[in-house]
Amino acid sequence: MITRRRTLQLLGTVAASAYLASSLPALAQNVAVQDLAVPGPLGDVALGPADAKVTIVEYASLTCSHCAAFHANTWPEFKKRYIETGKVRFILREFPLDPLATAGFMLARCDGDSKYYPITDLLFDQQKNWAFTDKPLDALRQMMRQAGFSQEKFDACLRDQKLYDAVNAVKNRAADQFKVDSTPTFFINGVRYPGSMSIDELEKIIKPLLGE
Repeated sequence: MITRRRTLQLLGTVAASAYLASSLPALAQNVAVQDLAVPGPLGDVALGPADAKVTIVEYASLTCSHCAAFHANTWPEFKKRYIETGKVRFILREFPLDPLATAGFMLARCDGDSKYYPITDLLFDQQKNWAFTDKPLDALRQMMRQAGFSQEKFDACLRDQKLYDAVNAVKNRAADQFKVDSTPTFFINGVRYPGSMSIDELEKIIKPLLGE
């Protein structure tokens, strides 16, 4: 016979198990902040103050539709509320899922740090117009003309073996050391959060860290 007390005990056990199941992966996903802070061979292009209470590192692929959705729907408001106000430091790192995304990141890196976010923003915003076309490389070449790339500059950038190796080194380190296996993946003060997030979901995480 299952008594009311026994039912409550069973429910308590189930609840405790569910809590552990949900909390243990998060604990397992933590990485040392000092390890995460080490930049790749190309260095980091950071937005926001170095002494911000919260640092977010996003590993993304330029051909990832979920990454494009984050940068279209969440990024503008997040940047306005937290980066432009100096509350959060943000770093976008390369995790290309295919050769086309690698090419996009090489082009974003090819013209100096000041062009990195304008170019990645452009490629995320226009993703469907170059990444998912019959001739994506031709579409990418056309897209990069908007960023001031001549035919010669475009080709030279994509032939740069050192740049190619450096972009992939960032991805390989993330996969090997931080166990990144999908995009986007965010690290917020060293805690891993895979998947795209809304501004509300982000705020639930970072407001307590900011003491808000």
